[in-house]
Order: sequence, then C-alpha cells, then structure tokens
Amino acid sequence: MSTTKWVVDPTHSEIGFKVKHMMFTNLSGNFTKFDASVTTEGEDFKNAQFDFSADIDSVDTGNTDRDNHLKSGDFFNAEQHPKIIFTSTAFTQKSGDNYTLTGNLTISGTTKPVTLDVEFGGTAKDPWGNVKAGMSATGKINRKEFGLTWNAALESGGVLVGEDVKLNIELQFAKA
Repeated sequence: MSTTKWVVDPTHSEIGFKVKHMMFTNLSGNFTKFDASVTTEGEDFKNAQFDFSADIDSVDTGNTDRDNHLKSGDFFNAEQHPKIIFTSTAFTQKSGDNYTLTGNLTISGTTKPVTLDVEFGGTAKDPWGNVKAGMSATGKINRKEFGLTWNAALESGGVLVGEDVKLNIELQFAKA
C-alpha cells in the first residue's frame, strides 16, 4: 500500500502548555515555531507515524524575562538543545475518534516515552481544494524527568514552579 505524507499547517495549529505557578495558578505558554508531519498508509490514519519538533527559542509565555529564563540553562538550555523532538511509536484507536499516541519525547537531551490522548477530527477539503486533517492532543509530563529541575522555595511553603506540565496541542495537517 502506498504511503501518504501530511504536513502541519502552522497557521491553524497551536502547541500549548500549562504549569502550576506558586502552587495555586496555572501559567500558560506555547511554542510559536514548530514543524510536524504524519505518514499514513493511504488515506487512513490508523497506525500513522508522527514526527514533531519545536524551536525552544520560540517559547512564549507573554513575559520576555520569563521566556528568557525558560531558554536558559535553568530550564531548556536552548543554546545546547535548541529543539524539542517527538517521534511516535504507535497511534492506536481506542474508540470512535479517540486515539492514543505514544512515542519518544526529547527535551534538553533527555528522551522519555510519553502517551497523549488524541481526538481525531477527521479530514475534509478546504475551499481551495486542499485535503486537511485535524486533531487535538492532550497529555501530561513531569518536567523533572527531562532534567528541568530549577525551582525556588516559597516562604509560605511549597515551590514556585510545579513539576507537572499539561500539554494542549491543536494540529491541522495538509495532505502533501
């Protein structure tokens, strides 16, 4: 069977995250520069192969000082590890439009297996005749498992930055 290549449409996609700040609020951020592709067998996304990368220098939390701190050696160390990379190992249908995406995620030179929940939105032609596919992925990783261990103790107890990072990813692909 022939394979089909799908490329991300970055103008209709978002790579977002949330992490606890001061143990009682969520701080949101995203990556504004990223690349992703999917390889499928024919038109069917069953057993699709996903490849993704995000440029660390594009991290955006709405605060330049915080973004620069995230790029530093305290967190991502963008100078030595300029990209986050994900390569899938399985895309498995759970039921209906719900899938599980598993793969290897590399952050700051550390690679760990991760699992994401994916809602596949389907495929359709846009007004210009391009075939598009859409999906939403969510999951959670522990940043310390990837060597992102910086923190500061709070006077009231607890820490400034939570360990768990919630991922919220919206992807639209165009058939190549």
